[in-house]
Amino acid sequence: MNILHITADMDPRGGGVCQAVRTMIAGLTARGVASEVASLDDPTAPYVAAEAFPLHALGPGRRGWAYSARLGPWLDAHLARFDAVIVHGLWLYPSYAARRARQRQGAGAPPLFVMPHGMLDPYFQRAPGRRLKAVRNWVYWKLMEGAVVNDAAGVLFTCEEERRLAREPFRPYRPKRELVVGLGVEEPPVFVPAMRAAFAERMPNAQAQPYLLFLSRLHEKKGADMLVQAYAGGAAGAPAPHLVVAGPGLDTPYGQRVRALAAGAPAGTVAFPGMVAGASKWGAFYGAAAFVLPSHQENFGIAVVEALACGKPVLISNQINIWREIEAAGAGLVADATPAGTHGLLTRWSALTPAEQHAMGQRARAAFEHYFATGPATDRLLAALIAT
Repeated sequence: MNILHITADMDPRGGGVCQAVRTMIAGLTARGVASEVASLDDPTAPYVAAEAFPLHALGPGRRGWAYSARLGPWLDAHLARFDAVIVHGLWLYPSYAARRARQRQGAGAPPLFVMPHGMLDPYFQRAPGRRLKAVRNWVYWKLMEGAVVNDAAGVLFTCEEERRLAREPFRPYRPKRELVVGLGVEEPPVFVPAMRAAFAERMPNAQAQPYLLFLSRLHEKKGADMLVQAYAGGAAGAPAPHLVVAGPGLDTPYGQRVRALAAGAPAGTVAFPGMVAGASKWGAFYGAAAFVLPSHQENFGIAVVEALACGKPVLISNQINIWREIEAAGAGLVADATPAGTHGLLTRWSALTPAEQHAMGQRARAAFEHYFATGPATDRLLAALIAT
């Protein structure tokens, strides 16, 4: 079996969709299924040649719609080589180009699936400051994207909550099949002391005190401001674990605002190491008492699942779409994505005994194995593709 994945961007610095594509391909490869990617990356980008799978960089796509004149002809020439096609993400030229190429090839073309990766979430139509984008999306749905979704052989969702929410914002919404296939996350590397040392280079005092870990980009959507404000207000109890806020974006106006909020906490208890990766990232996960992400919207939350895989309880908002699975497994605490909800996450965590916190960590690892490991997610995806 040979599968084509189509996406706008495979730059690893972006995370999100491109990381999900890489993880999916790794799972498929382990099952003996070949994958190729057609993207709108610049073919001279250094990561293009470094991939373990064929990455056909047909860009760079123009800003805005990410249009590239090279994508359509390439699809016309190569589409027939594949047994199935998965378009990752919406609202850009690749989804439109894939549908048009399949139409041109007629009945012999491989089935086309769409994986929105949360891009049908009603949050993006309702969030403050997005009114013009919401109108644009509605018009675009009527003109192009609705046909992409409704004509596809199936729409692939990462979790049940994503499937439920996708039904709300647009009409007509009449997909032929809705398929919850999940999204596997690769097993983390086994802990070695070098990971602790690598993180200690970024955070010299990280080993001296238990800490809560926020690891994500510093963006309004992620709720870091609510977290730091709740922590500074004493929600984590006394003596409180330290708080590590890791991720890119410290130099943005929002990042600076979050940093300023930390001034209300006891000196030295909130740390901002910036972006961590590789061994230092895993050292941060393995050394944490718990992972915290009070996000206003998160389709899946790969970092949340990575924390579960490391056996760490997760303190999250109910706007992270996998919250139902986590709550059902007893693998963490869930609250509203509000200042009060975030305050409640910290106070509820601090009220747990060490034995209760340890047991929650054990359930976190079990939840990863049951819901989010690569193998079961790959099997569900293959079952969906083969059944078409």
